[in-house]
Amino acid sequence: SGSRFGSGFPAHTPRSVGPNFFAMAFEWTENIVLMSDSYKVSHFKQYPEGTEYVYSYFESRGCDNKGWDSVCFFGLQYFLKRYMLGEVVTMAKIEEAAELYAAHFGDKDMFYREGWEHIAKNCGGKLPVEIKCVPEGMVIPNKTVLFTMVNTDPKAYWLTNFLETLLVQVWYPMTVCTNSRFQKLSIHEYMKKTGNTKWAPPNGVGFKLHDFGFRGVSSVESAALGGTAHLVNFLGTDTVAAMLCAKKYYGAGTASGYSIPASEHSTITSWGVEGECDAMENMLTQYPTGLVACVSDSFDLFRACKDY
Repeated sequence: SGSRFGSGFPAHTPRSVGPNFFAMAFEWTENIVLMSDSYKVSHFKQYPEGTEYVYSYFESRGCDNKGWDSVCFFGLQYFLKRYMLGEVVTMAKIEEAAELYAAHFGDKDMFYREGWEHIAKNCGGKLPVEIKCVPEGMVIPNKTVLFTMVNTDPKAYWLTNFLETLLVQVWYPMTVCTNSRFQKLSIHEYMKKTGNTKWAPPNGVGFKLHDFGFRGVSSVESAALGGTAHLVNFLGTDTVAAMLCAKKYYGAGTASGYSIPASEHSTITSWGVEGECDAMENMLTQYPTGLVACVSDSFDLFRACKDY
């Protein structure tokens, strides 16, 4: 086909494969030694001779939107627990990285094998860094330090900024959480202006912005992390991955978000044009108590609202 990557299947792969073939063929093993930008692999040679400690910080530099003068910090704990805790550096992972980097750079000496082997052998495979941060969920003014990181082993001075690539991904949940908070403030303002007086859940703001983001993001992990960030501010979600993330990485309860029975166009249109009203009646019959949500624009929104 002209692809420089090929099909991804071994040349001897039979046309008919067993049920476990794909699980085995495409298994993904996380390797912290490979979780950085390529250019950072070369940085161990670039610091001044005698460098022992590198202390870095992470901040929001600001925003052009008027009034957006702060961020709601969230997401660091996930990345620490998910990728950085425990024995994450092993000799097997070092060998994997050495092979890849040698081919990638065309130079086997570009990779700092000695530094990574020091961590594997003398640090128990644990990353010798210390990270301090503001409490997650706290609203922090722009241009304020959100977390800092420094190596605790002088032989690992190069490690601090090697980990930047992974930890900068905190921007995603933090951005979702910040956007979500500003939307919450806006909703609250206009609810107050239009006469709302009942603020305790299920009234008030908590259920006024529901998360259906699972289908619109780049991956299951994005859905989990972005959805959890949304739950910092709201109680309504249909992103199941977010509840699993909140429970596993933040100690939340079994369900940190809530939902209700809801129809979709396929369940309504399956009744046909003339059966749309029957489909809506069926919703009330099947779920006689509590709230339900029913799409009304499958055929004619105005007819559905006026006649049904």
